[in-house]
Amino acid sequence: MLSARFCHRSPPRWPWIAVSYRHYRCLHTSLDSARRYRILFLGRDEFSCEILKALHTAQDVWEIISVGTNPDTKHGPSPLRTVAQSFSIPVHFIPPSKPEFRHWTLPAPFHAEPSLSSSSPPADHVLITASFGRILTAAQLDCFAPDHRLNVHGSVLPSLRGPAPIQHAILSGAPTTGVSIARMLKKGIDKGPVWATSQVPVREDATFTSLRDELADHGGKLLVQVLRNMLAGTAAATPQPPISPTQHARAITTADSILDFSTMTADDIVILHRAIGHQRALTTWLPLGTRLQLHDPTALSSLHPQLSSELILSDKPGALVYCKPARSLFIRCARDTVLAVPRVKKERRSMLEAREFWNGVIQNPRIFVDGEVRLVRMGEEMW
Repeated sequence: MLSARFCHRSPPRWPWIAVSYRHYRCLHTSLDSARRYRILFLGRDEFSCEILKALHTAQDVWEIISVGTNPDTKHGPSPLRTVAQSFSIPVHFIPPSKPEFRHWTLPAPFHAEPSLSSSSPPADHVLITASFGRILTAAQLDCFAPDHRLNVHGSVLPSLRGPAPIQHAILSGAPTTGVSIARMLKKGIDKGPVWATSQVPVREDATFTSLRDELADHGGKLLVQVLRNMLAGTAAATPQPPISPTQHARAITTADSILDFSTMTADDIVILHRAIGHQRALTTWLPLGTRLQLHDPTALSSLHPQLSSELILSDKPGALVYCKPARSLFIRCARDTVLAVPRVKKERRSMLEAREFWNGVIQNPRIFVDGEVRLVRMGEEMW
């Protein structure tokens, strides 16, 4: 059984009291209802950009907004920096490395002065993170009242806790997912009480990008509503159960993009591409160890079913031919399924249309084995 909770703020003007052991809320005086928040917003990518846009539009909930995001790289500025500066919002760069970030001092007016470290955080300061990619330290969180540490998470918590909830929603074939506004805890990632959730159906053809944008739209509206409820004294948060009903939505790595045609069907590969193709190109190897990326794959049954009987394609997993009518490479996958790939990219080379790639392949007899080309896993014995 959970004990009664109290949200600490500067007494006696801004009292926080528990209303039950299952739900608790922030009760404000009428003066607080007229006071807008000073917000530190931390994020980096397009998901956080859409959340910031919704927040910026709701000028009844904020007095100032400051943004913290990644520094510029050789590829350009952070997407969040671009959006923030278009709104004339001050932008502060976080340290580039995670060890350095642990010692990052929050920008004014949000950092706590050493002489005031024992005092309560300002009642109007709010921390918001959205797809930030960093874990805040206890000292950084302590600059804000416990219930003023909000994270916009791309799932209906407690499902899909972790850094890649959108990718794993697609990979798992979940019919629905959603977005949550949760309180950040000093211990336990994505395990804080939830202020609000919104469910979103996952379309059969959903990609990371399309689902991300839909969730961001819902998340921005949900965040604004939570902030308005906080100002009105009607916001209530529900503690999460300790155990999630789904696996941890771990970060996507390069290993996730490696294809195994002996175990993965064409549909499996298409789903994988929809989930992670935006960040990791699907990868296989040609004989002799040449890395090959596959782009925009489609299961043959949904592309040109009439062509399956017109091609001579070995039943060995990874067998590869070019289909001129489809302008695609056809690859044999598990369970006698076939993948169509219109574009590929060799290591350190430019993107090629399937026809251009195949014309180069057929001029290299060393790639053929028993009269066919077969894609392999790295280290797989070819001969």
